[in-house]
Amino acid sequence: MEYRQNRIAIVTGANKGIGLEISRQLSENGILVVLTARDEVRGQAAVKKLQDVGVKDVVFHQLDISDPASITFLKEFVKTKFGKLDILVNNAGVGGVELQSPTTLMEGDPESLYDAINETYEISKECIDINYYGTKAMCEAFIPLLHQSKSPRIVNVSSTFGKLQFISGDSIRKELRNIDNLTEDRLEKLLGTFLIDCKEGRLKESGWPERTFSAYKVSKNAVSAYTRILAKNHPRFIVNCVCPGYVKTDFNYNTGTISVEEGAKGPVMLALLPDGSPSGQFYNQTEPTSFE
Repeated sequence: MEYRQNRIAIVTGANKGIGLEISRQLSENGILVVLTARDEVRGQAAVKKLQDVGVKDVVFHQLDISDPASITFLKEFVKTKFGKLDILVNNAGVGGVELQSPTTLMEGDPESLYDAINETYEISKECIDINYYGTKAMCEAFIPLLHQSKSPRIVNVSSTFGKLQFISGDSIRKELRNIDNLTEDRLEKLLGTFLIDCKEGRLKESGWPERTFSAYKVSKNAVSAYTRILAKNHPRFIVNCVCPGYVKTDFNYNTGTISVEEGAKGPVMLALLPDGSPSGQFYNQTEPTSFE
């Protein structure tokens, strides 16, 4: 196979769940997929699982988006093997919570999750580091290779929680909404303030989400804002974020309500958008929606 004639995609966090299904659907659309995962054994097993059902154009490469050396290693692999990147799907992420009461969970019941989880400062910081800073690090590393593509696409998998309605503070919402003045530096100062407020126990009075997926909501709002910054700074790219829906996976302890096949449709659609399509948008599954 002559790789340079194929469209090349990277999907992060792809050894299971939505990421695995995104990889399958992209491959079925003629895309050569670099399926990535932190754990090499699980990642290789995921590729074999796809190959066993006839999916051929998938290769594995180890990736931990919280590890700069791991990102660099992947970048050099893609640069050497393919010479370009066409599609970057930033799917990898964490929920920012720990499970405390697994016996209270009920499959298909999102409400049961709220009583079963706990949040700490350490877990919240990890959530921000992976969901926002890991996504940003991937974009920064691969933007030069995306420039080698005729049709570069970035898809950031977000969440309904990545909407401004989940942040009560007017000044925070105003800052995140003002895309003309918002920069990465300003965005990251906000994230630093959130972590200080989280550590000192003043989330509510400072206008942040309270301790119910608080870090997850803030991290996904940051990803949504960063998506708009990227779209503004790279007008030749098509960059969008998407809520895949409340998909039943290990990520939400199987409390989701839709299948991975349904959940993958939105990210795959955005990855395959034709030239001239909107950029800097938020999609709810396959439908455009507002950042509000």
